[in-house]
Amino acid sequence: MHGDPRDGRIVIVGASLAGLRAAETLREEGFAGTLTLIGEEPHTPYDRPPLSKQVLLGTVSADKTGLPQRREVDAQWKLGVRATGLDPVGKQVLLADGEKVPFDRLLIATGTRARPWPNPAEADLDGVFTLRTIEDAGRLAERLDAGPRRVLVVGAGFTGSEIASACRERGLDVTVAERGPAPLVGALGGTLGALAAKLQRAHGVDLRCGVTVTALEGNGSLTGAQFSDGTRIDADVAVVALGAVRNTEWLAESGIAAGPRGVTCDAGCRAFDMYGIVTDDVFAAGDVARFPHPLFEYQLLSLEHWGNAVAQAEVAAHNMINAGPRRRPHLTVPAFWSSQFGLNIKSVGVPTFSDQVVIAQGSLKDVRLVAVYGYRGRVTAAVSVNQAKSLEYYQRLIETAAPFPPAPGAADQIESPEPVPSDVPDPKVLSHGPTVALTGHLPDRRLTLVQPAR
Repeated sequence: MHGDPRDGRIVIVGASLAGLRAAETLREEGFAGTLTLIGEEPHTPYDRPPLSKQVLLGTVSADKTGLPQRREVDAQWKLGVRATGLDPVGKQVLLADGEKVPFDRLLIATGTRARPWPNPAEADLDGVFTLRTIEDAGRLAERLDAGPRRVLVVGAGFTGSEIASACRERGLDVTVAERGPAPLVGALGGTLGALAAKLQRAHGVDLRCGVTVTALEGNGSLTGAQFSDGTRIDADVAVVALGAVRNTEWLAESGIAAGPRGVTCDAGCRAFDMYGIVTDDVFAAGDVARFPHPLFEYQLLSLEHWGNAVAQAEVAAHNMINAGPRRRPHLTVPAFWSSQFGLNIKSVGVPTFSDQVVIAQGSLKDVRLVAVYGYRGRVTAAVSVNQAKSLEYYQRLIETAAPFPPAPGAADQIESPEPVPSDVPDPKVLSHGPTVALTGHLPDRRLTLVQPAR
């Protein structure tokens, strides 16, 4: 880093939650240079969690989900234009409109987009939706207002389950199709996945696990769907909830270690190049970043969580304008929440980084509990169902690598004090994508090493 780190030109590609919070932190910590935010969507930053909850229920309109600014960022906003490339030598971001935006330091915060239905002709049928943007949520809410006969949700991860919950709360008939053995199993494992399946069916969801949708039918408009077990249903709305795709294609020729799993960076958010050398002027944060975490054996984590986007953006911004020993690592314990079928589900740690789970408080029968996850004899995660007040205690156990199973906490009646296998499936057997991806592989491409000429 040359010159005054609080001066110069900083460009943030990605004008959503992570991009906004990074910009605010830069100004808060004294950055006085030129700040530019580039966003593909034409909107100023907005909050995504309400899109699958309040917006679909009709209690909040999609255009009322804007994120409040914590302070003035004094930035140049380039919205509605897509980044198409990065020139790391010339230090320029290339835009779809032909403009080249120069930078001294760059933050990649391009996030994810919804994974589309793989058959383009079927995806174009009227009545087939994905849910990621304000426009997606507004169109889907409008269609649900019209009272469709049946809604098909493809994928039973958190987004798919929240959509199904909203539909049932509206009194709509819903079929959920999931390739895996249960809803949420890719994020929470077999014990809580089985609970989620039981609750969905109790709320009237036609839940079909262990099957895939082989075709969406219709002539211009959706009329139904065929399944891999030979059955079919009539449906006039289908929501494709197959997980997310990380927005890294624009970096394909940049030399940055970017691929389908995200942009690989160190714990200080500095991006690696494709040969594993850490850069000093390119950073990454939010859903698009994958980074090592010491609590999880330094494996690379990719997190699609609201809290992680905020915390990592703040660390990245701090490190962009601080050198050497003043830099700090991103060590926040992952956390997320979901509201569905009358349940308040909250999690700390990484439940998929586990081999065992124990119901440490409450019971599955009462649907009020804390499940604690362990890996090789230490606590790695905890998930509460309608009992969030206990999570702070278990977060401290995760942070201190406490032994698993944990000693009884401030427990209610414990249904089963004995650990059982956590039964986290291979993501390949799921329809829904994981909101936490854990992998030690980097980068996402094979390299041919060329020795320099002597």
